[in-house]
Amino acid sequence: MKRVAVVSVLVLLACSDGAKQPVGPDAFGGNGQRQPQPWPPVTATAPLPPPSASAAPEPVAQTAEPTKPRPLARGDGSKQDAALAEGDKLFLSGDFAGAEAAYKKASQQAPKDPAGVVGFVRARLAKEDIPTDFGGAPQSPTLKGMIQQLRSAVKLDDKYAPAHLELGRALLVLGKADDAHASLEKAVELDATDAEGFSALGVCQLAKGDKEGAVKSLTRAAELEPRSPPRHANLGTAQMLVGRVAEAIASYKKALALAPNDPGTLNDLGSALLFEARFDEAITELEKARKLAPRSAAVLQNLGYAYDQKGQRDKAQGLYEEALKIDEKLVSAWINLGNLHAKSGKLPEAKAAIDKARAIDPEDPRVKAALAELAELEKKK
Repeated sequence: MKRVAVVSVLVLLACSDGAKQPVGPDAFGGNGQRQPQPWPPVTATAPLPPPSASAAPEPVAQTAEPTKPRPLARGDGSKQDAALAEGDKLFLSGDFAGAEAAYKKASQQAPKDPAGVVGFVRARLAKEDIPTDFGGAPQSPTLKGMIQQLRSAVKLDDKYAPAHLELGRALLVLGKADDAHASLEKAVELDATDAEGFSALGVCQLAKGDKEGAVKSLTRAAELEPRSPPRHANLGTAQMLVGRVAEAIASYKKALALAPNDPGTLNDLGSALLFEARFDEAITELEKARKLAPRSAAVLQNLGYAYDQKGQRDKAQGLYEEALKIDEKLVSAWINLGNLHAKSGKLPEAKAAIDKARAIDPEDPRVKAALAELAELEKKK
C-alpha cells in the first residue's frame, strides 16, 4: 500500500546553518538519498562532527509503522461529515483517488466548511506523489495550486487548525520556511494536542536555524504521541544537532523499544554511539541494521567507519567498497576509504579515492580537509 510522506528533517542539515556538514558514517538510503517517510512523522538524521577529513554518521530511511493522520470527520451526523468519514477511511487504506472524490463531495455539500478542502488537498498531493522533503517541489504547479486552495480554506475559518497545518506543511515542501512558520505556529496555538503540528513546526524551525526551538517542538510531539517510534527518533536527531548526544541515544532507544527492527533508527543509534567512541556498542547496532537493510550504502559505510575506528582496516575497507558498489556517489565513503589507505601508507590509493570525492563535490569542505591532510603526509614521505 502506498503511503503519504511528510516533510523530512534530513535535508535541513545542510541548509539549517548555511553550510555543508563534514562527513563520517552515513544516514542515507542505498542510493544516497533519504527515502520519503509515511504520513505524518518527520524524519531526521544524526549531525556530523567538526570539520575533518573523516566522514561522520549518516541516516537511513526509517520503516517504522507510520502515525495515522487525524481524521477530518467530526462525528456530528451531517451529510458532509459522512463524506468526510468516507474520505478518511479511503485515505488510510491508500485509495487516494477515492478519498479525493469523497472529500470533494463533502466540500460541495458544505462549501463553507474548510474540512473538505483540506482533505481534498491532502488526497491530491498523495495521489500525485508530490515530493515531501523541505524544498522538495519548489516548482510544482500542483503544489502551488493546492496552496491556493489551502489559503482559501483558512479564509473560510481562520480558527480551523488542520487548514493552517496543511498549509504550513505544503509551504515547507515549496521551500518557504518563513511563510510556513506563521501557519504552523497558528496550528499549534489552535490545537496544542496535535503531535504532527509540533513535528512540522520542528522541521520549520530547523530550516530557519532555530535548533533549540526544534528540540522543544519535537519533544512536545514525542510527549503527545509517546507510542510513536518516529517521534522519538526525530527528537533524537534534533538532540544530536545541538550536541546532546546522551539524550539522543536515549531517544533512539525509546524508538527502538517500540520498533526494534527499524534499520533507520538502528543506524542513527549506532551513529550516535560512534560520537561517544562507544565503538563496540555502535557495531552491534549497525550490524543489526545491516541485516535488515543489506543494500543500504549508508549502513555499510557507517559500519565500515566503526570497524575502522577499531583498527580492523581490512573489514572496514571491504565495507567501504561494498557501499560504493551500491552508491558510487557517496562522498563520505570515498573520503573514509582514502583515509584508510593513507593510514596504511598507500598514498597513491588514498589520493585516488579522495579525488573521486572531489569529482563528486569539489566544494565540499570535507574533501578539502582530506586533501590538505593528504598533502601534509606526502610532504613527510
